Amino acid sequence: MKYFLYIAIITGVVFTSCEKSYESVPLGQQTTLDLAFDTRDSLGKEAMLYLLTTYQQAFYSGHNRVNGNYLDAASDDAISSASGIPSVQAIATGAYSAALTNTDDQWARNYAGIRNATVFIVYINRVPLLELLPNGQPARSAYRSEARFLRAWLYFQLLRRYGGIPLLGDTIRQITDNVQLPRNSFSDCVNYIVSECDNIKDSLRTAAMVNSNTYGRITQGAALALKAEVLLYAASPLFNGGNIDPSNPLTGYTNYDLNRWKLAADAAKTVIDLGTYQLMPNFNDVFTTQTTPVGPNTEVICWMQTGSPGNGVEISNAPVGYTSAGGNGATSPTQNLVDAFSSDSGYAITDAAAHYNVNDPYSNRDPRLSLTVFHNGSLWLNRAIQTFDGGLDKPGGSVQQTKTSYYMRKFMGPFESVTSNPPSYSGIDHDWVYYRYAGILLDYAEATNEFSGPSTDVYNILYALRKRAGILTTPDNTYGVPQGMGQTDMRTFIHNERRVEMAFEEQRFFDIRRWKIAPQVYNNAPLQGLDLQQSSGGQLFYNRVPVLTTIFRDPQMYLYPIPYSEVVKNDQMKQNPLW
Repeated sequence: MKYFLYIAIITGVVFTSCEKSYESVPLGQQTTLDLAFDTRDSLGKEAMLYLLTTYQQAFYSGHNRVNGNYLDAASDDAISSASGIPSVQAIATGAYSAALTNTDDQWARNYAGIRNATVFIVYINRVPLLELLPNGQPARSAYRSEARFLRAWLYFQLLRRYGGIPLLGDTIRQITDNVQLPRNSFSDCVNYIVSECDNIKDSLRTAAMVNSNTYGRITQGAALALKAEVLLYAASPLFNGGNIDPSNPLTGYTNYDLNRWKLAADAAKTVIDLGTYQLMPNFNDVFTTQTTPVGPNTEVICWMQTGSPGNGVEISNAPVGYTSAGGNGATSPTQNLVDAFSSDSGYAITDAAAHYNVNDPYSNRDPRLSLTVFHNGSLWLNRAIQTFDGGLDKPGGSVQQTKTSYYMRKFMGPFESVTSNPPSYSGIDHDWVYYRYAGILLDYAEATNEFSGPSTDVYNILYALRKRAGILTTPDNTYGVPQGMGQTDMRTFIHNERRVEMAFEEQRFFDIRRWKIAPQVYNNAPLQGLDLQQSSGGQLFYNRVPVLTTIFRDPQMYLYPIPYSEVVKNDQMKQNPLW
């Protein structure tokens, strides 16, 4: 979808109902409102520009979005290569407060988007749109439901960061209004978002209705995927039985309910049963291939188109030694992440059956490793990457470079072998994927295991993911998945499979919180990298070294603080515990 900046954002209209009536507003604001939602515009041109602006406000590309870094660099999967204390590192080390908010704070941004989505929801019925969807349904209903999805999605982004937040409904207030609103309970927020998804799913386009003119529009699958994710979070330990303030309804449920896992599993199964989506044959193609009809991507459910094909991801994150093509090496994956990838036979590297060789650590590994992380010896732009000390891609000095001996490879085009001289990048689509079928499969596997333990369905999902990854098969086609696991072992296995499959997709940061394992992840030991030395004879020595001491204050840091500015101006705004 092509995004436009619709400069006439309405900021001063007060509504008295959710449809047509509104109070008098200054002439200039009324003119802007009349332009955006023109009662004579049967094409809805200006209203569509307003909606596209709302898309732009709601969605963001996760590529290097946290001041030049991926959010995963605030987890145990990576650190920033930047010097000093980059803002993403401040999140990982707890260097923020209610007054000094971290760079992932989304309170003001999201409420601005929520307001503009509501303006569209309330006023689109004024526009006499004649457009019909391919199934004959009025397009206006779909557009209105798209805005409702965006609003629900923005609420969820707030919910998983802050717990319960104020729900504004269809009321639109002026910036100058003195609004004293309390936070809604966590349960209320979950119920509201789920209800919105249920109410809009049948009026949205199906994936089959998307064409080149509507590429990037919210579809029925996206609404169902959002519902599944919200219910997965609601069922997870942080909110379901592990509330950090047990009697506080703002920070989670005040009781444990096993059936919440069943609701999450059923919601994910609904997406599966659509029969619309399937795993792409090649793992890397998921992130560089656009979806039907622009391209044959069968896995992506909801995404943000980031513009014309380019090479911004490569230039920002590729190794630094490729001066002709560019590479700033912004992201340094950790040894912790690398160790999570199994052997190519599917066995954990700690298992003797993996035949892991500490002096040849990258041979015979899960193929997803080489598509997620650059390591010493990886082929890129027709040469082997050198991340040993003094190598081309770890030269020392003041240039930004890897701090762990690794660089991020995921999301980049297939530039291992190129024919240009000097080697260079061609344009690649780097759409940011919010929901994809592999994630839905993992949601279903996790929720099903938590509700009733391992099942044939759970095993089959793991087989499918590992088969697509390129894990070598065995005579019984189990792809290294241990047989006969109990619920606890299966939980550990699913968690790790999710980590390697979804690395750098803004999953790990939130997963370790919703699973309530953050203290173990952050506080047990410093994150690890390699000090890789090469002798004069070419022999390599792999020395593990600490690269960052992370901090997690339990239970304070499970939720972000409500911004101090919101608390001081609103007597009813209750702060999160210990902030």
